[in-house]
Amino acid sequence: MRPTHPPDFEHAIHTANIWLKAVCEALGTEDRHLAHRVLRTWLHTLRDRVTVDVAAHFAAQLPDLLRGAYYDGWNPSTVPIKYGREGYVNRFVQEAKISAEEVPRFAAAVTAVVRDHVSPGQLEAALDQLPHDVRELLLQPAA
Repeated sequence: MRPTHPPDFEHAIHTANIWLKAVCEALGTEDRHLAHRVLRTWLHTLRDRVTVDVAAHFAAQLPDLLRGAYYDGWNPSTVPIKYGREGYVNRFVQEAKISAEEVPRFAAAVTAVVRDHVSPGQLEAALDQLPHDVRELLLQPAA
């Protein structure tokens, strides 16, 4: 007998898979584990650099399963964490387990995917809170 899941749970899985597939395509990989690590890192580095209000409004745009990943380990009493481009890259390298050379391409690719899946106003409000050098990294054109 096949196990059944509530329709809402199936929808949450389906929507998260749509995002992961888009990230895989943007990164040029079939490695869903890599895509998940990079997407999760992108979400965490954004979440921790913006105010609590902006982080919460942005989270409302995320699919249920990704919202859980977004909030995982979050300590709102310590944000926003101040870091510039170098701090952003270092954190991305540690969490995503990629090289520093890959960060600009991967971060920009995920930004493009997120832009395709959330309300433009919410993404722009979050990106506007980032330092210019970090925002520039996230918005660079695809290579």
